[in-house]
Amino acid sequence: MTVSRREFLKGAGVTSLATAVTAAGVAETEAQTGARAIGPGEVPVTLMVNGKRLELKIEPRVTLLDAIRNRADLTGNKRVCDRGACGACTMIVDGRTVYSCSTLAIEVQGKQIRTVDGLANGAALHPVQQAFCDVDALMCGFCTPGFVVATVALLEKHPNATPEQMRKGLDGNICRCGTFVRILEAANMAKTRGVARG
Repeated sequence: MTVSRREFLKGAGVTSLATAVTAAGVAETEAQTGARAIGPGEVPVTLMVNGKRLELKIEPRVTLLDAIRNRADLTGNKRVCDRGACGACTMIVDGRTVYSCSTLAIEVQGKQIRTVDGLANGAALHPVQQAFCDVDALMCGFCTPGFVVATVALLEKHPNATPEQMRKGLDGNICRCGTFVRILEAANMAKTRGVARG
């Protein structure tokens, strides 16, 4: 198929017009809402992860999980369902648990983010991590980082959590191997040992 010069110029003119209209629409929306449009390319994002400042350049659509695993090389939290349903990617943001696979990294700038990678103190495991090891509360290990982080958040909020509070606090996480009895046992052991706020 051949395209005449006239057809090409008409098409190029329509494309330029569409680009101009889109740019005008973005400018008008920005003027009306006061919000500045960002993206779609990479933008600078600053995250506070495990007490350290991370300066990243990522697209606004990048999730917290992808930013931390792929750009910061903190691979403790896992991608399993990628739909915010299983809890394997659970992180603590400003004291609350979030599914990092469905949280945009750009939205948590200025907040304190804690991952399973930042719980241990050097070679000394966090009391929750140690309890999971002591009672063998894991099998395949994919859900374990999320359960550990969720347990830390639970015990920081409720240091003397009742069994019902434990079940409710961990019900957003799924263990496909079915190790729930030992997970709750580990949470109870960590409770008796005490969990200092990180």
